[in-house]
Amino acid sequence: MFAVGDSQISSRGKKKGQRRKVKVNKIQTEENKDKTLRHDTESCILADCSLCPRNCHVDRTAGKTGYCGMDQKVKIARAALHMWEEPCISGTRGSGAVFFTGCNLRCCFCQNREIAIGDSGLEITEERLAEIFLELQEKDAANINLVTGTHYIPQIIAALDCAKKHGLNIPVVYNCGGYENTETLKLLDGYVDIYLPDYKYAESELAVKFSHANDYPERAMEAVNEMVRQTGMPQFDAEGYMKRGTIVRHLILPGHTRNSKKVLKLLHKTFGKQIYISIMNQYTPVFEQKEYTELNRCVTRREYEKVLDYAFELGIENGFFQDGETARESFIPAFDYEGVRKMP
Repeated sequence: MFAVGDSQISSRGKKKGQRRKVKVNKIQTEENKDKTLRHDTESCILADCSLCPRNCHVDRTAGKTGYCGMDQKVKIARAALHMWEEPCISGTRGSGAVFFTGCNLRCCFCQNREIAIGDSGLEITEERLAEIFLELQEKDAANINLVTGTHYIPQIIAALDCAKKHGLNIPVVYNCGGYENTETLKLLDGYVDIYLPDYKYAESELAVKFSHANDYPERAMEAVNEMVRQTGMPQFDAEGYMKRGTIVRHLILPGHTRNSKKVLKLLHKTFGKQIYISIMNQYTPVFEQKEYTELNRCVTRREYEKVLDYAFELGIENGFFQDGETARESFIPAFDYEGVRKMP
């Protein structure tokens, strides 16, 4: 649950039940020439995969998997309206969130562990993914929210191309953990309107300890630089929904306010008003940590207020903070394949 820091979302000014009319029919396979070219491009990238900084160089087209645990087949666990993003992303309409299976990080505290390192998800085609985008638009989603899709970027691009040919016209949000290759992000230029990355760590020691990624601070900073280059200054529509821009999220971890302060200082010094910063207190210990016992509790009110006070001291104006009891498992989505299967 988010409370807005600088901009206020307004209620949607339209009649009840009124929705954007885009007829969703079964999307037919693309013309053979286009599909062959698309398949060849994907195969070239996935046959020697270096989409993320892990640079596994495995042949995912041959069924092999790298750090993300996924081969070439797209798997998703949920596609539904999500009401708990930042106000300018979800608003009153909801964000059309598509949760992809797999992840290039191994965060020991991951709340979406079921899909991040598990095998929860259904295999779908690119054509079905395009249909899902259109179905979410038909449900009046404010945007299409691609959650942890780094390892599927070629397939996502193909699905977006297909969906746009059939009427997709709402903003696309790229929602990621921040551990990205800039060359891969450049493939998304012109496809993504809003970037929603995490910036978890300013300290390499914590990045290694909790996410097994010693170069996380450097790669995340390079990634945010590229995202801001693509989106430019934040833009909002008349109702307060973001049209273009970059929102960087930071989740405060219990006992690690020093890291949070370093993150905020670095982001504000580097980007200023070019980005919005979302300061999150929703850390939820969903399972007991044997090795890192400091993570077996929620963030205290004092810890959160300490970080917020520092943000105000820095002069951060464009941002969001969370209000109320957000550290609850009820805010974790049910990965029950809602919206994944084709309805009869």
